[in-house]
Amino acid sequence: MQYKLPVSVLVVIYTLDFEVLLLERADHPGSWQSVTGSQDEGESLRETAVREVFEETGLDANHYGLVDWQVQNIYEIYAKWQHRYAPGTRHNTEHVFGLELPCVLPVQLSPREHLSYKWLPWQEAAGLVFSPSNREAILQLPAREKARG
Repeated sequence: MQYKLPVSVLVVIYTLDFEVLLLERADHPGSWQSVTGSQDEGESLRETAVREVFEETGLDANHYGLVDWQVQNIYEIYAKWQHRYAPGTRHNTEHVFGLELPCVLPVQLSPREHLSYKWLPWQEAAGLVFSPSNREAILQLPAREKARG
């Protein structure tokens, strides 16, 4: 069995007016999140982010404003996903990226990963995601944009 590396990306996809894209997990209906995924051996974090965005939404992140927010979250791997990692691996390091789009765009879901998607105002999106680190990243959007000027 090929185990996942305990290094992942979280990519918050949003528009200029802070509409945020959320995806509903196929393996846990009712659980909403931004794009996430584990790094493959030999990939840079940016390459992981670009690959995961394409696999999960059909969007090419290279055509938009993909930014590494230089934020890392270390968290305990949820028990329900522990089997995906090598025995003894308990923590994952998540690297946060933002992907700014000019407007709401349709996405093409990977049916094995996601059931549906929706675009929501940032406050609503933050309230719906199940992951605390995903919630925190979404809540940072207005301040990040203001700082960027």
